[in-house]
Amino acid sequence: MLAGGAARRMDGADKAGQLVAGRSLLRHVVDATRAAGVERVIVVGPPRADVEGVTWCVEDPPGGGPVAAIAAGLPLTSAGHVLVLAADLPDIAPAIPMLLAALDAAGCAVLVDTDGRRNPLAAAWRRAELQAAVAGIGDVAGAAARALLEQVTVLDVPDTDGWGTDCDTWDDLAAARRRASAAHVDRRTS
Repeated sequence: MLAGGAARRMDGADKAGQLVAGRSLLRHVVDATRAAGVERVIVVGPPRADVEGVTWCVEDPPGGGPVAAIAAGLPLTSAGHVLVLAADLPDIAPAIPMLLAALDAAGCAVLVDTDGRRNPLAAAWRRAELQAAVAGIGDVAGAAARALLEQVTVLDVPDTDGWGTDCDTWDDLAAARRRASAAHVDRRTS
């Protein structure tokens, strides 16, 4: 899980700590992975009091971007399959089982929105494929996560329900809060 970004579009705010439905964005993603049966969760970013039972690490160099973060967390994994998730995906839970199941057909499965954009930070990988892709990048500092996808067979998983919608801006965060509030009302009236 990548939780160490600079949140430039949110004026440097602690994005992973922003609350949606009473839980931090990071906590939503950690809870989603646990609900999917993921045994070990690695978070690349500063430790937080509201998230327990995970392994914390930081990217090298600090602020080196998503590929540097993936490179930092990957050696701490041992499972054959690895999820790569940004900490700002509060609606990711339903997509995780589909991403993992798609690995039967490819080295990487990635969510693709209705406009055809792949989200490399909402993906599942065969561990060996991810290791090779990271090694193929060379200098990971500042590398774009989408460059990892160029080195492997990718299976696109349609994201028709917006599970991979991230919270990169204050407007995105407000929309996530509205979705969570509406879902809460729907559960109460059902």
